[in-house]
Amino acid sequence: MDSLLLSRTDIEFLLYDWLNVEALTQRSRFSDHSRETFDAVLALCERLATEKFATHNRKGDQHEAHFDGKAVSLIPEVDEALKAFGEAGLMAAAQDSELGGMQLPVVVEKAGFAWFLAANMTTSAFPFLTIGNANLILAHGTEEMIDLYVRPMLAGRFFGTMCLSEPHAGSSLAEIKTQAVPQPDGRYRLFGNKMWISAGDHELGENIIHLVLARLPDAAAGVNGISLFLAPRRLLDAHGIPGERNDIALAGLNHKMGTRGSPNCLLNFGEGAFTPGDRAGAVAWLVGEPNRGLAAMFHMMNESRIGVGMTASAVGYSAFLHALDYARGRPQGYRPGTRQTGARQVPIIEHADVRRMLLAQKCYAEGGLALNLYCARLVDDERTASDDATRERARLLLELLTPIAKSWPSQWCVEGCSLAIQVHGGYGYTRDYDVEQLYRDNRLNPIHEGTHGIHGIDLLGRKVAMEGGAAFAQLCKTVRATLTRAKTDIALAEYSSRLEAALSRTEFVTALLCEEHNLELRLANASVYLEALGHLVVAWIWLEQMTVANQNTPFHRGKRQAGRYFFYWELPKVTNQLDRLAALDVTTLHMKDSWF
Repeated sequence: MDSLLLSRTDIEFLLYDWLNVEALTQRSRFSDHSRETFDAVLALCERLATEKFATHNRKGDQHEAHFDGKAVSLIPEVDEALKAFGEAGLMAAAQDSELGGMQLPVVVEKAGFAWFLAANMTTSAFPFLTIGNANLILAHGTEEMIDLYVRPMLAGRFFGTMCLSEPHAGSSLAEIKTQAVPQPDGRYRLFGNKMWISAGDHELGENIIHLVLARLPDAAAGVNGISLFLAPRRLLDAHGIPGERNDIALAGLNHKMGTRGSPNCLLNFGEGAFTPGDRAGAVAWLVGEPNRGLAAMFHMMNESRIGVGMTASAVGYSAFLHALDYARGRPQGYRPGTRQTGARQVPIIEHADVRRMLLAQKCYAEGGLALNLYCARLVDDERTASDDATRERARLLLELLTPIAKSWPSQWCVEGCSLAIQVHGGYGYTRDYDVEQLYRDNRLNPIHEGTHGIHGIDLLGRKVAMEGGAAFAQLCKTVRATLTRAKTDIALAEYSSRLEAALSRTEFVTALLCEEHNLELRLANASVYLEALGHLVVAWIWLEQMTVANQNTPFHRGKRQAGRYFFYWELPKVTNQLDRLAALDVTTLHMKDSWF
């Protein structure tokens, strides 16, 4: 039976036929690798995801993380899965060999990790947050922090979190109030509350390492007065062994629509629950420079944003495969004009409208996965390419594509999950089939790591104009290079023309918006701009795939048919959006509270 998580054939197509990942083995960092080692890692990830993660996805949803006032309890399968993940060495898959890592390309690491996200988005949060936490400390922490905290995290012994939001502030990080009080010994004591902390408290592993945004006593107001601190759940003794509880208390769990199997926490720092009296305050260490905490945290946030897009794509992919499997096996109805007495009903995949829904899901899931693997390949280029021009190109494209890579799959792969429910009909709306949970779990992704509105403002308000428009210009140049190649294939000429027209219109509207001096007017419909540019980018991603899907096999023909669907039914949506943006439509801007 084919997997209902992801398509191994598609992953190999994306990595080897399209992204030419084998060429990375010519770089010194990856010289010990080959396609054989990449395939072995992918096979390992598929097996562990199938056997250890997918098997408890529903059980974790049915048995929500529970706090009894003393400890958080999770189903035992979570611990078993995470131990298997750590023992396989996957926590350090892309890390330096000196840290016990495999030195895999990031693009191969992310392709392998997609299996875990498709299998169990909830349990996957524990290791992937930890890897992001470790990467930040590696970039901004001290050697002592790396030895004491990163090495145990990469060994699977410690877990990590990111603590940004506060109950009163939400996404507005400029409003955070958590205080960091300097101590005579060079450490700090933290006082404040953090909300929405995924995997913020549990009994897994030996320790939890919190990365916390807070303010020094003399810090300026706003984002320029934020520093970053490392605060372990348990303090380490002289031998690096976790012992005494730090002054970090779990105030309660948030009860979520989906991803119920992991604890989403409200944490209190410095309430004196574990260190009363003059010892109150969570012991912490400064990471990086004072008042530069948000810049350091973006190292983890940007990684997490691409991770969110990958998560949405993987969950949407699994929902698509579940719907495809159901449609092939569910008999219902007859082809138009063929019903006869005694005739057998046909599988619902024989109905054109069902194939329409499946094609849309395929476009969203495979497009989102390809986009995020492309971004992972850019990370490898930025870090390891031998020439400055390639590294600079990758940097600019990543700057521009990150909000799209996060937000586009988060929007459209959730729509794909909704279509998967529709394909199942009434059964899809019950808990008897997996697709209703996949929808609930995936619905988180348009919200966390920045909502669509935040990323739209970031994209239109900053990214497209940054460095004199260099990033946007690089994207346009890259798309036009694809158009040049595609025009040599007569079968793709029509799609090339459609994309070229959409690109030219997007360039015109982008320039028009960037010239608007009224910032409130310019950004009023920024989410629509994000959606329009996202659709343009994914159309380009589909054309890229179509240029290499040139064999007469069912898989390659399916790729081209899905691309055709995207160009005929999805790309045209951009035209009306660009028209409204060009008109600087003020409908939403001029709407009054009282009119609702």
